[in-house]
Order: sequence, then structure tokens, then C-alpha cells
Amino acid sequence: MPATNPPPPANPIAPSRSPLARLARIRTFESLRFRDYRLLWLGQGGTSMGQWMDQVARSWLIYQITGSPLQLGAVSAMRAIPMLFFGVIAGVVADRYGRKAQLVISQVTNIFLNLILATLVLTGQIQPWHVYVTAFFAGTVQAFQQPARQSLISDLVGRDHLANAVALNSAIFNLMRSVGPAVAGAMIALVGVGGSYYAQAALYAWATLWTIQMRIPGETGLLESIRLRRRPVNPVDADERISPAESLALRSASTSGRPGAQRSATSRPVADSSFFGSMKEGFTYLLSNRLMLSLMFLGLAPVLLGMPYTSLMPIFALDVLSVGSVGQGLLLTSAGLGALVGALGIASIGSFHRKGLLLLGGATMFGLSLVAFSQSRWMPLSLLCLFFAGMSNASYTSQDQTIIQTLAPKNMRGRVISIYMLNRGLMPLGSLLAGALATWLGGPVAVGLMGVSCAIIAIWIAVKVPRIRELEI
Repeated sequence: MPATNPPPPANPIAPSRSPLARLARIRTFESLRFRDYRLLWLGQGGTSMGQWMDQVARSWLIYQITGSPLQLGAVSAMRAIPMLFFGVIAGVVADRYGRKAQLVISQVTNIFLNLILATLVLTGQIQPWHVYVTAFFAGTVQAFQQPARQSLISDLVGRDHLANAVALNSAIFNLMRSVGPAVAGAMIALVGVGGSYYAQAALYAWATLWTIQMRIPGETGLLESIRLRRRPVNPVDADERISPAESLALRSASTSGRPGAQRSATSRPVADSSFFGSMKEGFTYLLSNRLMLSLMFLGLAPVLLGMPYTSLMPIFALDVLSVGSVGQGLLLTSAGLGALVGALGIASIGSFHRKGLLLLGGATMFGLSLVAFSQSRWMPLSLLCLFFAGMSNASYTSQDQTIIQTLAPKNMRGRVISIYMLNRGLMPLGSLLAGALATWLGGPVAVGLMGVSCAIIAIWIAVKVPRIRELEI
């Protein structure tokens, strides 16, 4: 019988002549060896740059039209609200109908939203309600983008490289957080707000070009997914499709007190339930798994109670440190650089033992860094404190997301990640809380209390859920 060539791998490694492939030889960037993850990562860079540019351009535009400081906060809230309303729905859609298709549709929608807004500005027809409506739709699109993109990571790189890949995604996001606002400001000065939005549309088109080239193992198109969903599912076949990560999730669930519920949530395919049944299934899985619920709380609570410290930076720049607007920019840049270093550090470490201890240590260090910053009255020390706050925050959030994706069953990963991604919608609520505390107690006391609460939460979870300390995945 003649020999046959083996089929090509689902995720081939790029030729060595590729610049990114050469970069991937460095341990920090090893996940970039995977062609399809590399395409996803490049798309993440384009969409992240567009999102941070939009934050600056939209605020500038609404203030230029209305001159109202109140509407600056209102338009930001309008962009964040859809993430709370549609985030979980987006996770169900990603699990049921295909993550790549959801990502492509979201990015194409963003292209049209930016083109519409740019044209309205350049033709002089822009009105405040245009800014609000497009902000709401932009937030809705982002709510559908995030769970699809994040849950694709483990599909493309596998468990062994998941920690590195998640950290690299965090690194590119934080890099664009540092670069995007500056680029937006320069473009507004050179070509105006309309030109800035045309550039954002081009960034989303660039991201879409990379995304459509991805090959997702085992994923069908949208129409094919709907057609297959009508077929009856053989329970034996469903059990055979459980991945090693899902088996690990089953073992973790066995100590949660409701192993039967965990088995049902893990092995039963999404195809057996209705859309809202799928949503309920996701919450049932999460609520019945103490370990996963604790990891989720550890990821969401500091976003609500700690991260809004950034909204109080003008108080520190003007009243505490007396460094003005330039100093405020340096403070935020220091936090951004720390986040980039933290993400790259986790990417360099990759898979390692005692990950749970490092996770809890990073969350505690984030809170303590905010406490130290709140007490500082010396600019160099304040910059150092914010650098450590950014570094610890990026490191522990990358680890938290990696562990959650590893433990979550593949057929439920989109729903689990969508709940985790509610952090993007919690930030405005946290900013309102931070503002109220600062008004009542003053900026330094408010940030100090926020830092203490974050540290206490991390320590409390470490004591109450000792299994997190023992995680070695």
C-alpha cells in the first residue's frame, strides 16, 4: 500500500522567514508560532487601538459640540451600559453559533459605525444624539466581540500555551492603551475628529482582514451551526467529546458539593437546550462551582472597587502632587507601562506550578500599591506605586483569565468568559462610587479605602477557598 502524507496540522507554524515567527523564538512570544493565534493577536491589536482612539475622539467630539462636562461622563456611560446588558447574551451566541463568525460580524459593524460618524462630522451634520446612539451601538458591538475573541484563544493554542497567549493578548491591549490616546490626539490635531474616525474604520478593516483568515478547529459556519443544532445528540458521543480541560473542570467540581449538577453542565451539549436554556445552564454551572465562582469574583471585584482610581487622577495631579496635566499624563503612563511589563512577565513565565499563590499575591499587591500611592506626596514615589499597581493588576488578571479558561468546559467557555468580561461595564459604576467617596472623604482617603478593599478581598478568598492556593495548572 503506497505511503500517504499526513494531513497538515490545524494550526501550522509559520515559516522562519516571517518577522513574527522569528520573534516567536523568544519564550515571551512563543504563542505567536501558531498561525491562527497570530492572526487573532494582530486583530486584537487593531481593535484595541480603535477602541482607545474612540474613547478620546468621542469625548472630544461631545465636548466640542455641547461644552458640557456632564455629557462627557454620560457618553462614556452610554458606551459601557451595553456590556452589562448584552455581555452574557453574547457569550451564549458565541457558544451556540460560532465565535469566529461573531467576531467578524462585530468588527464589520464597527467599520460602518465609524464611517457613519466620520461622514456626519465632515459634512457638518453631527448632532449630540448621533454621538450617543453610535456610542451605544459601539458598546454593544464590543460586548459581542470580547467573549468571542477571548474564548477563541484556548481553541487556537491549547492548554499548554494558554497562559502565554492570554498574557500576550493582555500585553497588546495595554500597549494600545498607552499608544492609542496619544495617536488619537495627534490625529485630531492633524486631520480633525472626522479623519480620526476614518482611521479607526481602517483599523477595524485591518483587524477583520486578519480574522477571516483564521481556521478554527472543529468550528462550523453560522448557518451550518444552526442546521446541526436541529439534529438529536447521542449522549455517548457527547461524553466522548469532553476535552482534558473539561475533565479537569469535572474533577474540580467534584468537591463543590453538587457533582451531579457539574456533570450535567459539563457534558451536555449546548445543542440540547434553547437559547435561554443555554444562558441558564451557564449560570448554573458557575454558581454550583465554588472554585470557579471565587475566581470570577477575584477578577470582577477589584475592577469595581480598585481600577476606578484612574478617574481620580486629576485630584492627585492638581491638589495632592501639584504636577498639572503633564504630571497626570505621566501618572497614567506609569500605570500603563507597569501593566505592559506585568503582562509580558507572565507571558515569559508561561506554565508554572503554584499559579494560585502568584494569582493571590498579585491581587493583594495591587491593593497595597494603591494604598501606598494614596499616602505618597512625592511624585517619583507616586510613579513607582502606580507602576507596581499596573504591573500587579495585569499579571493577576492574566492568570485569573487563564485559569478560568482552562477549567471552563469548551462548550460553555463563551458564556463563562462573557460573565468575566462584565468587568468592562463595571468600570463606570466603580467610577461613580469612587467619585462619591472622594467627594465625601477626599481623593487620597478614597483611593486608600479602595486599595484596602482589594487586598482584603484577595486575602479573604485565599483563606475561604484554599483550593485556589493549591492550583498548579
